[in-house]
Amino acid sequence: MESTAARPRPVLTAGTVLPEDAGRAALVARVHDPEAGGPCVAAVRGERVVDLTAVVPTVSDLLERDDAAEVVREAGGGRAWRLDGLLGAPPGQGDVPHLLAPVDLQVIKAAGVTFARSLLERVIEERTGGDPAQATRVRERVVRLVGGRLDGIRPGSPEAAEVKELLLAEGLWSQYLEVGIGPDPEVFTKAPVLSAVGTGADIGVLRASVWNNPEPEAVLVVNSRGRVRGATLGNDVNLRDVEGRSALLLSHAKDNNASCAIGPFVRLLDDDFGIDAVRGLDIDLRVEGPDGYVLRGSSSLREISRDVLDLVSATYGAHHQYPDGFALFTGTLFAPTEDRRAPGEGFTHEYGDTVRISSPRLGALVNTVVPSEEAPPWTSGVGALMRSLARRGLL
Repeated sequence: MESTAARPRPVLTAGTVLPEDAGRAALVARVHDPEAGGPCVAAVRGERVVDLTAVVPTVSDLLERDDAAEVVREAGGGRAWRLDGLLGAPPGQGDVPHLLAPVDLQVIKAAGVTFARSLLERVIEERTGGDPAQATRVRERVVRLVGGRLDGIRPGSPEAAEVKELLLAEGLWSQYLEVGIGPDPEVFTKAPVLSAVGTGADIGVLRASVWNNPEPEAVLVVNSRGRVRGATLGNDVNLRDVEGRSALLLSHAKDNNASCAIGPFVRLLDDDFGIDAVRGLDIDLRVEGPDGYVLRGSSSLREISRDVLDLVSATYGAHHQYPDGFALFTGTLFAPTEDRRAPGEGFTHEYGDTVRISSPRLGALVNTVVPSEEAPPWTSGVGALMRSLARRGLL
């Protein structure tokens, strides 16, 4: 893959990133504002983005309030920005206002292997040892032997236990099948606090990876009491060759510079957008290469194997608390098998790919693929945020 330095970038506007029903939605953004000296919590009101940092210094604080949606819709704010202006800012340029990932102090967690179709692809990665050249052969065998046995199965059920015994007899049991249909889901820490990038930013893929793909997902935003307060979109970038060599390389595959994108905004749950609306979300993916290549895909939460609230309960409870809340990737149905570079090797990214993840009620998260080693370095952590808020007299 070649460098992306001279390639054109997608043009983003309010019309291309806002939800279809934005006028009814309580939308939360974060804005880097060099004049303020740091990040600002903001409300998206039409094509205006209004600074609420004097009311709530962090998104985490906002989601602790029972009146969060009212604050976002009605609270008086400070400065305001044009959404188009924020979206047009060059990525990684700290001297102009631009959008950030819309979460801040929340721990970034992810649930994996939550859809049967993508579960089979994880098994294939494991069986190939991360070698894409073997994928077609292994896929044919796995689908032939496993196939419909997983359709409609409830993880942890007696029926799931029976399927496990059948697969053991076929020599096909896998660590991915264990978390896919066993009693306990896979929940891991995807990225450090404040490391996620937002819409319009570069997203990173390790230069050494030769088999990788985007993972379009719904992300639940949960407060310190384990209450889901909103939802957004995420790209849980997947390095199939790295994780396929060993599941113990999960952190190396998942947590790299700019390898987690969240946005464009957090849509707060309210009477018009409740948890059942989240359960019914359809998420579309479009990857457009610099050479004109186009890949389309989709994921629907209606087909998830575990209810989203069960994933929250597996993350938060007596066994684990999150004082500043957490953002939880819920997994994806999407697992591309279309050949791109060579027959039998499936899909993998090229640098310069534009990845657009969208849902009618959440808007669009758009990023450009670059080597993680060339993405803007992550330099602003918790300490920088606290110092910035203290300088502004907001702590």
